[in-house]
Amino acid sequence: MTDVTTAQELFTQFAGKTIDAIALWVEANQRVMRELVELGSMTAKESVRLCGDLQRAGLESLREGQAWAQRCQGDWKDASDPAAWYQKLMADGISGTQQAFRLADESAQAVTRAAERVHATTEQAGKGIQETYAGTVTKVKEIYAGV
Repeated sequence: MTDVTTAQELFTQFAGKTIDAIALWVEANQRVMRELVELGSMTAKESVRLCGDLQRAGLESLREGQAWAQRCQGDWKDASDPAAWYQKLMADGISGTQQAFRLADESAQAVTRAAERVHATTEQAGKGIQETYAGTVTKVKEIYAGV
């Protein structure tokens, strides 16, 4: 009977430790899922912000192009002095090109800033996940140390 009692005690002890270990892993997985949801949420917010910035730059570029085309049409009527008209047309073209490059630069900077923010958040989430799993493994080892 003592062998049966000892076996039952060992089984009960092992079952209790197994339940504790499972509870630790469930808690760890919940923390990891929380980290991943926060990462996804932040990435979605950053994507929306970036789309807004790029749309704004695109609309501004479109407005500038339309304004330039209207100025050219209006200036065509006043083309009595071809040299002055051509010079004004070239000056407007250079100004428009500079504006386009400025908008392209702003868009590139917006993409870079968004990528940096997502990268920083991803690193933070990765460290949190790694710490969670490392801590859980340590606790599980402590649970089974006496077996």
